[in-house]
Amino acid sequence: MALRAASPIWISPLRPHSKVGVSDLGLRRCVDLRCYLDLERLPKWECCCLSVLAQRAITPVEDEKPSAPPVDTSGATDQVQDTQSRGFHKDLNLLPKPLSATDLSSSPGNGAQVRVAYQGIPGAYSEAAALKAYPKCETVPCDQFEAAFKAVELWLVDKAVLPIENSVGGSIHRNYDLLLRHRLHIVGEVQMVVNHCLLGLPGVPKEELKRVLSHPQALAQCEMTLTKLGIIRVSADDTAGAAQMVVANGERDTGAIASARAADIYGLNILLEKIQDDDDNITRFLILAREPMIPGSNRPHKTSIVFTLEEGPGMLFKALAVFALRDINLTKIESRPQRKRPLRVVDDSNKGSARYFDYLFYIDFDASMAEPRAQHALAHLQEFARFLRVLGCYPTDATL
Repeated sequence: MALRAASPIWISPLRPHSKVGVSDLGLRRCVDLRCYLDLERLPKWECCCLSVLAQRAITPVEDEKPSAPPVDTSGATDQVQDTQSRGFHKDLNLLPKPLSATDLSSSPGNGAQVRVAYQGIPGAYSEAAALKAYPKCETVPCDQFEAAFKAVELWLVDKAVLPIENSVGGSIHRNYDLLLRHRLHIVGEVQMVVNHCLLGLPGVPKEELKRVLSHPQALAQCEMTLTKLGIIRVSADDTAGAAQMVVANGERDTGAIASARAADIYGLNILLEKIQDDDDNITRFLILAREPMIPGSNRPHKTSIVFTLEEGPGMLFKALAVFALRDINLTKIESRPQRKRPLRVVDDSNKGSARYFDYLFYIDFDASMAEPRAQHALAHLQEFARFLRVLGCYPTDATL
């Protein structure tokens, strides 16, 4: 199947096409607002799109049959087959193999079903978020966050649903960094209540468990319950992966913390439900796509931006004031050090000059880019910013 043209990459006329990224944030004033501020003059597709896509392609894109998802055997397969003979769990070979950043396969191009990438394996909370956003979608597991970004960029999937923050664990910094590195657009958000369950092999009571596997954040969120049970914590890459490992190893004294859906998929028993310390454990996910959503004003919208500021006292105060002056509510502020420029020299002295971190600021605010007040606020912000990019304008998700 031939590669399809990539979506347009909006760049400042002052920025060279070959260096779209973070490395030159401090060299030029750049604003990615054209697709939001001038909706009737969207930029035409540029010839650099295909070259960028070709450089990112890892393997040739070929057609595959949707009825037979590729599954590669691994070292744990023999163990899984051994446990299969015991008859207490489902056939794990029927589950789709996660995509990796270096081994991406193509998707059917008939457009009959939306394909949505997520990080993890079947039964992960991210998969549940993808199904909440698109109930009839085909979910595509990816082994890493970046593999999900690349799957969208290479037209292997239509969307990606990735976590960005948790009400208990805080922000997912890795995905903030990837938002800036890749040219995808935020087109929606999903909020989900996370209910952790203690899972074990069939016939094993919770009193027999000596250790439990799960993602480090899930283990931390269930600290009180695990301390009461006196169970040893063992970290795993993700919650669903922990459930799969319990089945593969077949050790009766080992359990997992994962979702009820993971228990159903891997044939485990739910020993305890809702074992998280905080009942209001909510994770917010972003929906990413190649094309931006055309902003509207018929329903509440949220806009996400990232920027850096010029040197000087009170610059952050001035930057935030452009929203307060227009009664725009800020819902999120996140700062991240610039990876390519971690330090800045304050003065021109070569001896004993003070240095401090140079930061990127991520902000979410309650307003649509179709509203004049939002457009005026960002135009005002340009006076203080060395770099400004709109990551997306999308409807607010108020459901749980």
